[in-house]
Amino acid sequence: MRWISAFTSATALLGTALSQEPPSFPFPTSCSGVPAPRYANTVNSGWQMTKIVGGVRQPRTIIFDPLGHMLVLQATMGISVHTFGPDGCVNSTRTLYSNAGLNHGLTLTPDGRTLYASSQTQAWSWTYDPAAMTLSNQRVVVNGMAQGIHSTRSIMVSPRNPNIVIISVGSNSNFDYPTSDPRTGRSIIKAFDMSAVPGNGYNYNTQGTVVGFGLRNSVAMSFDPNGHVWTSENSGDSFTYNGQDIHIDNPAEELNYLGDPENPPANNWYGYPTCFTVWSPQPFPGLQTGSQFTLTPNASFTHATCEQRSVPPRLSFLAHMAPISQAFDPAGENLYITFHGSWNRQPSSGYKVLEIPFRRNADGNYDPVPARNAQNFGVDVFAAQNPGSCNSPGLTISSCMRLAGLAWDPAGERLFASSDNQAEGEIFVFRKRA
Repeated sequence: MRWISAFTSATALLGTALSQEPPSFPFPTSCSGVPAPRYANTVNSGWQMTKIVGGVRQPRTIIFDPLGHMLVLQATMGISVHTFGPDGCVNSTRTLYSNAGLNHGLTLTPDGRTLYASSQTQAWSWTYDPAAMTLSNQRVVVNGMAQGIHSTRSIMVSPRNPNIVIISVGSNSNFDYPTSDPRTGRSIIKAFDMSAVPGNGYNYNTQGTVVGFGLRNSVAMSFDPNGHVWTSENSGDSFTYNGQDIHIDNPAEELNYLGDPENPPANNWYGYPTCFTVWSPQPFPGLQTGSQFTLTPNASFTHATCEQRSVPPRLSFLAHMAPISQAFDPAGENLYITFHGSWNRQPSSGYKVLEIPFRRNADGNYDPVPARNAQNFGVDVFAAQNPGSCNSPGLTISSCMRLAGLAWDPAGERLFASSDNQAEGEIFVFRKRA
């Protein structure tokens, strides 16, 4: 009876804690024992930055529970949980779950009670206790995801309906032609209802709702305040067109709007592996940044066919910047994206956190302020000091930071970003200056 009484009291306290206002912490100007940023960088004059964690292993994804604890997926290691002290610095760190197969995906329901993570082939759920910072009741919720060159499986819970989980699977090659058919289960984002998971978990290829396909490798995903899905696309490498090498500036990376995951648009093919997006119009007379093109136009399928059949991106980014994570601020006024940085471009591109202004239109939907054909927009919040000289011969090997995870704290006051450089995993905290 004493144990039952203690358990009931603890549960009541947890419920009270989760119903309170999100915790708020001061912004630290430095944190004792944390080394200086490993790589030269620049911070926008309108922002403050402090490195709060160093020496972790490939921190790919950052999320927060309702009590303000920071959960970090460290690729090939597992999930760690970090608490904050009254100075705003991390004051404790421990391993929440060890699994070398985890490489990117991590998400939590808004109530903080169910945690999801993904490997290349499976997704799991656990019951999570934010007060005790413990996991229980592990189960497989999705399996059968394909293997290939793009091994990360981004996973996110819908903030509007916590039973809905979306999972992204990329292509298995530069040109994965079978993915023209969504039944291949690659180059696609699907939604799954976690209130009705089959006993052995959903089969990714044959079950779930297609939110969007023809998406070569949409690692960065986010929900706007309406609960609608936005993704940023890692597009193709080493392109030639009419015998000309165009890979330095084309194809563009993409920011795509996928809409309501419970009621996706009827036309939800985003072009891959046939249609791509122009960054530099130079090889494509008559086209502009943001236009759709095909590498092998013919009498029956032209650039115009791509414009008619595929959903164009809402914005385009310079080739090979490699968007990895993204998050809206609480008001939906800005979208923030981390760019991991290029390996297939010289001078190199990416290596930054970008802020893109958004607005809410008369129809209630959110939309970027810049025009579709814009090349210059937004603010570089944080960037490598000389990104054009960054050398990245491997996924997490680089002479610069490799920006990856991105998340706001529960109070919406501090923005966190990670670098998963193999030499040193780092986590930074940012705040806008008053």
